[in-house]
Amino acid sequence: MRSGRTWAAAAIAAGCVVGAAAGVRAARRRTPVPAAPPAGSNPQLTLGADANWVEAHVPVAAAILAIPAAAPRPRRGRGMWATTAVALSIVLAAVVVVAVASTAPSPAATVPLGTPTRISTPGVSAPRLVVPKVLPMAKRQTWRWAQVLRPVAARRRPGGKVAARLRTRTPEHTVNIVLVTKTAMHRRRLWARVRLPVLPNGRQGWVPRAALGGYTFVDTHLVVSLRHRRLILLRAGKRIFRAPVGIGAPGTPTPRGEFYVRDRLRGYASAFYGPIAFGTSARSAVLTEWPAGGFIGIHGTNAPRLIPGRPSHGCIRMRNRDLRRLARLLPVGTPLTIE
Repeated sequence: MRSGRTWAAAAIAAGCVVGAAAGVRAARRRTPVPAAPPAGSNPQLTLGADANWVEAHVPVAAAILAIPAAAPRPRRGRGMWATTAVALSIVLAAVVVVAVASTAPSPAATVPLGTPTRISTPGVSAPRLVVPKVLPMAKRQTWRWAQVLRPVAARRRPGGKVAARLRTRTPEHTVNIVLVTKTAMHRRRLWARVRLPVLPNGRQGWVPRAALGGYTFVDTHLVVSLRHRRLILLRAGKRIFRAPVGIGAPGTPTPRGEFYVRDRLRGYASAFYGPIAFGTSARSAVLTEWPAGGFIGIHGTNAPRLIPGRPSHGCIRMRNRDLRRLARLLPVGTPLTIE
C-alpha cells in the first residue's frame, strides 16, 4: 500500500504542476489593458466650426496613446483548462490508489502455510476434514438384437466357413431375430457376431451387418436356476420378478447355456401350454425329432401342482398367474441364462 500512496501523491503533484503551467499560459495570452494619460498633461479643448467636433491641442504621440484600443473579444474556456487538468489528475490518482489496493495481497494470503487459524486446546484433537471416497458409477448393461432381413449364412469368422444358415422366419412363423454380441470390420465390410439357434447350444457366428435390421436395446436379463427351480428377471441388474418353475425330467433335461428370448406366442387351443408362451434359442439335445427341432420354450401349464419340479420334456413351465405377470415385464430379445 505504501507504493500505492507514493504513486497517488506523485499523480496529484503532477496534476498541480500541469494546472499551474496551464494557468500561466492562459495569463500570458490575455490582452494588456491600455495605459491612462499622463497625470501632468492638460489638453485644451476648443469648439470647431461645427459644434459636433472638438479639437484637442495636445501632442500627436499623446493623442495616439490616449485613443482607447478596441476591447478584445473574450475567449471562453481558457480559464477552465487548468481546472480540468487538476480534476483529471485527482481522478487519475484515485484510480491508481484503487488499482494498487485491489492488487495488494489480503491479510489471509500473507499467512504462511501450516499456521493454525484457530486456537487449539491442549489435549483435544482438532477436527479433521474427511473427504468422502467417490465410487465409480456402475455401468448399466444393455443388450441389442436385430431382425434378420434376408436369408444369410452365418460364418465361423468374418469371411470364413459357413457355420449355420439363418432365415427371416422362425418355425413358429414369427419374425426371426438374433442377439448381437460384437461387431468388427473385415475388408471394408462391417460384420456382426450373433448367437445362433442351432445345435450344439452356445454357438455363435458372423453375419454381414447389412443382412440385419436396426438395433433394439434391452436392459433385462432372464436367469433360470435348475438347481433351485426358480426363474428370476433382472432389469438394469436389479431383481424385479421371481417365481418357481418346472424343468425337464432327467431323461429330457433342460439345456444349460446362454440363449435369448426369440418370440412371444399366444392363442394356443390346448390348455397344456397356458395363456402365453415364449420361444427361446435353446434346443433340446435329446428331442431332435420333435417338430421344428425341439426348441425350448417358457410356457404355462394345466397342472400347477407339479410346480416346482421336473415334469417337462425340457421346456420351462410356470404357473399361469406367474406367467401373466412375467409377460408384462419380459420383452423379446432378452438374454436368457440357464444355469
